[in-house]
Amino acid sequence: MAKTILEVNDLTVGFPREDGLLKATDRVSFAIEEGQTLCVVGESGSGKSVTSLAIMRLIDFAGGFIAGGQVRFDGEELTKKRQSEMNRIRGERMAMIFQDPMSALNPVFAVGEQIAESLRLHKGLSKKDAWNKAVELLKLVGIPEAEIRAKQFPFQLSGGMCQRVVIAMALACEPELIIADEPTTALDVTIQAQILDLLRRLKRERKTATLLITHDMGVAAEMADRIAVMYAGTIVEEGTVDHIFNAPRHPYTVGLLRSIPRLEEEPGSELYAIRGSIPGISDIPKGCRFHPRCPYAMDRCKHEEPALQDAGGGHRAACWLDGLPEEAAI
Repeated sequence: MAKTILEVNDLTVGFPREDGLLKATDRVSFAIEEGQTLCVVGESGSGKSVTSLAIMRLIDFAGGFIAGGQVRFDGEELTKKRQSEMNRIRGERMAMIFQDPMSALNPVFAVGEQIAESLRLHKGLSKKDAWNKAVELLKLVGIPEAEIRAKQFPFQLSGGMCQRVVIAMALACEPELIIADEPTTALDVTIQAQILDLLRRLKRERKTATLLITHDMGVAAEMADRIAVMYAGTIVEEGTVDHIFNAPRHPYTVGLLRSIPRLEEEPGSELYAIRGSIPGISDIPKGCRFHPRCPYAMDRCKHEEPALQDAGGGHRAACWLDGLPEEAAI
């Protein structure tokens, strides 16, 4: 049986304000096993990045806090740990690849030095050994002329190279878990394919557990073992790639899948779009959070919020409908 690396149970993240608590996520639960990739998908504002920051306990520095639930990493409860304890875990045992590589890199240090610093801090390597390892890591992530590039600064590298540097930094201490927050958003299609191929290879060779955050259902289909669909701070559906793409149980999931452009569509035809927009955290509707945008909403949906229910085979969905209508088929 595969080892569970990350277990998130009923995670609620809050932001305080004068008139009360704003919940950015509400009772989020999922688990990731060794060598498994879980993709969290949803529109901007769904709570994907907030969830990842909470897992890393970086939400503490963003004005938020964990208001409830548990985050267990390799059996250790993280929600009550001091930041000094988290500093020993972050970078060494779990690492994060941020969406914007330029904001994750220090502009006044050479990229090789930034990688080497992590190795000296967490692995106790000498300055020379850490530098040599940093060059090896740059080669591993496919950067040509790694010895030269290691001495360069972030502004001297392309966006794709900077993203590879960030991945190299994340891999430096061979973490058990990598959290990748939209790692290919700012990259062109060719570089995106190379980065995704790199993540697949590292997962295969190192059995690293990966939490991949994306709004791109195509990326999820290509990369995931399991997919969690997130909407307005909650998970509304979770299952294998086959469950989500071939037998979706939530109208929001169906809407996301219908929004994917298809080659068989007539040129100039209008792309499908989910009506309305995702609510802000201060304007969450009662009942099912998706009901104002749902074409199949019933009266019950407006007053009672459904919980994630087992749909068989590890497939879960939060919907009052007992199966979607035939016209909802993808």
